[in-house]
Amino acid sequence: MSKYKRRFGDRKEGRLLRSLPAFAKFVPFIMPTRNDACNQYEESFEVSDVDRRLRKLRVDGYKGIGILHFIIAAYIRGVSMLPGMNRFIVGRRIYARDNIEVVMTVKRSLAIDATETTIKVVFEPTDTIFDVYRKMSEKIDEIKTVEGNNNTEDVAEAMCKAPRFLLRFALTILRIMDYFGWLPQSLLDASPFHGSMIITDLGSLRIGPIYHHIYNFGSVTLFFGMGTVEKVAVVEKGEARMKRFLPIGITADERVCSGAHYAAFFGTMSYLLNHPEELEKPPESVRFDEKCEYHVPKVGEQPAKKQKKQQKATVQA
Repeated sequence: MSKYKRRFGDRKEGRLLRSLPAFAKFVPFIMPTRNDACNQYEESFEVSDVDRRLRKLRVDGYKGIGILHFIIAAYIRGVSMLPGMNRFIVGRRIYARDNIEVVMTVKRSLAIDATETTIKVVFEPTDTIFDVYRKMSEKIDEIKTVEGNNNTEDVAEAMCKAPRFLLRFALTILRIMDYFGWLPQSLLDASPFHGSMIITDLGSLRIGPIYHHIYNFGSVTLFFGMGTVEKVAVVEKGEARMKRFLPIGITADERVCSGAHYAAFFGTMSYLLNHPEELEKPPESVRFDEKCEYHVPKVGEQPAKKQKKQQKATVQA
């Protein structure tokens, strides 16, 4: 929850960034849709240390915890350090999101013909791997135990009952409402197209990473397509060692921040996955976007010098 007092031009899910450079504000008019501005990139994260940590956590009783939880935890921690990764563009304007929302697809059971549904989990920038595990488990258990559809499916089912011409008209109205920030909060909560990131674990199906498009409708700016963990021979100090790497196909909206910002962010994720114990405790501080502040009672602000020192170390990583 943001402490920022809303002003004219802000949206329900975010705050208009007013002091960006003129060119950054101009770019959404040159590339008005996300598919105009999407960059695709594959990153292979070493997860050898994550695997060792997972074995211990499972022995400690964290049933079902996996690499997906650590990827999401590393993403959240990266956003807490580099908040520009949580921006979005709608209506050709750039906003800072008020929370961290991760969207994913889950099966209701392990059966091959089991139906799939989407879930949206809201996180705090101070969340640890244990918070991620708890929140995801609660949401997944809710989907698997509750009979009937969730909010997303209810909305889709209701709209699909209409004749096609009415459905197209309704979607046009929804796009206009979204453009101006007029969608009701209930629809924003139900929509899988409004959130910080979408992630899919294709490794569980033994499929390699994919570059999935990001949707023009909504506000998602990042898509992670996780592949299957691979064993790779790495030479260290003259000796060959087998290590485990997780390839992820990444599709990102280049308009929300600079390439250096993205590089620092993925460098931060790589560092955290090589030091997974860092994700078991809250961050010492949280950095906020322009005049934005989440409600984070777990941490306090660090002095500016210490923040700059940490950021420099992250870029070098």
